Amino acid sequence: MEVANFVFNDFQENTYILHDESNECVIIDPGCNNDIEKIQFKEYIIARDLKPVMLINTHCHIDHILGNQFVANEYKLKLWAHAGEQVVLDHAMQVAQMYGIHYMGSPNITETLEEGDTVAFGNQKLKVLFTPGHSPASISLYNEETKTLMAGDVLFKGSIGRTDLPGGDHETLLKMIREKIFTLPDDTIVYSGHGPSTMIGLEKRTNPFFT
Repeated sequence: MEVANFVFNDFQENTYILHDESNECVIIDPGCNNDIEKIQFKEYIIARDLKPVMLINTHCHIDHILGNQFVANEYKLKLWAHAGEQVVLDHAMQVAQMYGIHYMGSPNITETLEEGDTVAFGNQKLKVLFTPGHSPASISLYNEETKTLMAGDVLFKGSIGRTDLPGGDHETLLKMIREKIFTLPDDTIVYSGHGPSTMIGLEKRTNPFFT
């Protein structure tokens, strides 16, 4: 499985495209929010002859959904996320106006993902982990075969997601990381919603929130 990473919008958010030899791909947290970013995104898909089959939000904070409508329209995709994130999505326009950023809206969550579900595309399977705390119903996606975790804003290199936004809870986030993420193999690669990738073992040893 290949993981393509694009850093988009003023929040420097990581947008991901996952794909394999089947050429099917999954789009996670599209943050593309201007014509240049959208062209860059599309050109990657065109150059590799990829077929987008799913649009997934790990959570629905504004920086992770700015490209939802564009991707949904461009590739005729429905939005997959945990149902508990719809309340966050419902307030997105108000948040965008508060930050003074352009937001063209988003489709509602019509396809839901919960703990233990499997996201299948091409020859890949991603296990859904329910990891709230940064947001009310954030999910992470784990590929056991490649030891790859798409963590959204749950865990960062040397840090964790902020918990001061509506629906956030610090103790819940720490509990989810300990119980759902730190129980994965130490050599699991963590792709976060912002910043560089990291590894489970490294974070267990050095992350200041746990040492």
